[in-house]
Amino acid sequence: MNKKVEFIDWGLTDYQDAWTRQEVVFDKTVSLKIQNRTNNTETDTPNYLIFCEHPHVYTLGKSGKPENLLLDDQSLQEKEATYYKINRGGDITYHGPGQIVGYPILDLDNFFTDIHLYLRMLEEAVILTLADYGITAGRYPGFTGVWLDAENEKARKICAMGVRCSRWVTMHGFAFNVNTDLDYFKNIVPCGIDDKDVTSMERELGVQLDIEEVKLKLKSHIASLFEMQLI
Repeated sequence: MNKKVEFIDWGLTDYQDAWTRQEVVFDKTVSLKIQNRTNNTETDTPNYLIFCEHPHVYTLGKSGKPENLLLDDQSLQEKEATYYKINRGGDITYHGPGQIVGYPILDLDNFFTDIHLYLRMLEEAVILTLADYGITAGRYPGFTGVWLDAENEKARKICAMGVRCSRWVTMHGFAFNVNTDLDYFKNIVPCGIDDKDVTSMERELGVQLDIEEVKLKLKSHIASLFEMQLI
């Protein structure tokens, strides 16, 4: 029986607002799990798959280096971008319009308790979505995310990932470049990797994509891989 997961599309949402809303849902789920264990009860925990886009923003994960942001405060203002140090794993990345940001807030006890498998399945959903458009993608050994031509010097990243997991409840997630303005990546050392390029579906195909269509394909692949029933 497929596990029910509520799908929500927040649309274009301020990063701080999205982070706060994630934390509220995440904390409620973790609290419910603690309550179940304390009271020896079995109340079902909710699961969510959230999509959105953000205005221009740079985020730095717990293991990241601040110097990987190549802009000062004035330059950030000039580019109408914001900057946050956050509680996910990974280094620095960029979010902006034309990028699908996915925030699965899942209790992995409802699926499988393996964070590495969780990341691989999110990557696989993106790889399958790209294949739907004739783009061959894969993984880069030693790094998370989805890459094109990972086996040679033309390696370029099309989807970044950084997650937080506590008591097997996940938050944060992935950033998938569809029609993203790639110039914004020139202002950082993306994910701390200074010798690899970043790309988007628009750049690879030479045309702007219908992002709503891409979302439909992506969420369908996520649902299938995780055996979810999206509601």
